[in-house]
Amino acid sequence: QVQVVESGGGLVQPGGSLRLSCVVSRSAFSFYEVGWYRQGPEKQREVVASITRNSNTNYADSMKGRFTISRDNAKRTVYLQMNSLKPENQAVYYCNARVPESSDATMRSGYWGQGTQVTVSS
Repeated sequence: QVQVVESGGGLVQPGGSLRLSCVVSRSAFSFYEVGWYRQGPEKQREVVASITRNSNTNYADSMKGRFTISRDNAKRTVYLQMNSLKPENQAVYYCNARVPESSDATMRSGYWGQGTQVTVSS
């Protein structure tokens, strides 16, 4: 069983910073691609950033230059450093761990955590 747990959310003022953590309880964590997603009031879950097993990264255009995704395989953790936060960044942030090359559909689509709330307000 793969368990995904997000943490690090909270209340921050505009222009402030937060670091989100995603812990994946899987011994073969280094084989997983991990992505951060957001779900705001519009209820559409959208990708924020992702990182591959080889540490290649991708970001949504609106996040480039402000957010940074990284991974620590020894801790089985992926981080999302969020700087210069804006009110529109307020959302529940979810972590997804997946194995794109897997023959299993569930592993290809990935496992989700319960999310962590980010509130940006002055």
